[in-house]
Amino acid sequence: MENKKSSKIELSAIDAEKLSSKEGLKAILSREPYNIEKALRYVNYLNKLEELQVELIRLQTWAIEHNERIIILFEGRDAAGKGGAIRRITERINPRHMRIVALPKPTEEQETQWYFQRYVEQFPKAGELVLFDRSWYNRAVVEPVNDFCSEQEYKIFMKQVNGFEKMILQSGIRLVKIYMSISKKEQQKRFDDIKNDPLKQWKMTRVDERAQELWDDYTVYKKKMFKKTNTELSPWKVIRANRKTEARIECIEHILDSIPYDKNTEI
Repeated sequence: MENKKSSKIELSAIDAEKLSSKEGLKAILSREPYNIEKALRYVNYLNKLEELQVELIRLQTWAIEHNERIIILFEGRDAAGKGGAIRRITERINPRHMRIVALPKPTEEQETQWYFQRYVEQFPKAGELVLFDRSWYNRAVVEPVNDFCSEQEYKIFMKQVNGFEKMILQSGIRLVKIYMSISKKEQQKRFDDIKNDPLKQWKMTRVDERAQELWDDYTVYKKKMFKKTNTELSPWKVIRANRKTEARIECIEHILDSIPYDKNTEI
């Protein structure tokens, strides 16, 4: 009789303890067929996330005590996981010293103003952390791809943006730029999930509907954006985001590495 490889998974005492926790049991029972390895990865993710969230509280405490002003902006293709990453970053910190900014389409009045003005109005005060779920970089990629701005407006933006960010940094504001990158196949999968979930269907916009069709156009403008704006003074951090949990961890680690907070700050 042919020997079959054993499908049993040998667990260490530590791993067994993790899986017997409330989070571990929930991870095991939430999916069928049961997958012990995936459940263990998820519990490890939750433990790592909690550890990093403690450091985010420490960072914020330091920022409040030293009147620091911090901007973290998130860019990336539609459904890249920007919102999910922002939620994990902010869910444990003090909401009185933090804001999430996701600006709608500009009003007629705002369209007559300097392009950067409505973003400047959202900048942090002393001791505050502001997270932009999309930012002034709309004009670098989304707007030209979808014909929401003229070629001249795009060119003016590209000429001004590095100087704009230099002024931000010279004013004492700390700026962290994160780009979340996913594959075309993964984006389509996430769009399908959104369309089939009545609790998420509101997320789909007209721009999202055309994202797959315009994939290559987005790629062209994304490359132009990186070539122009990935500067030594204000660099981009690209996060590979096909795996949401890994991307969230990497985002938080990058933020903690980018801001020289005192790791001995008491919380």
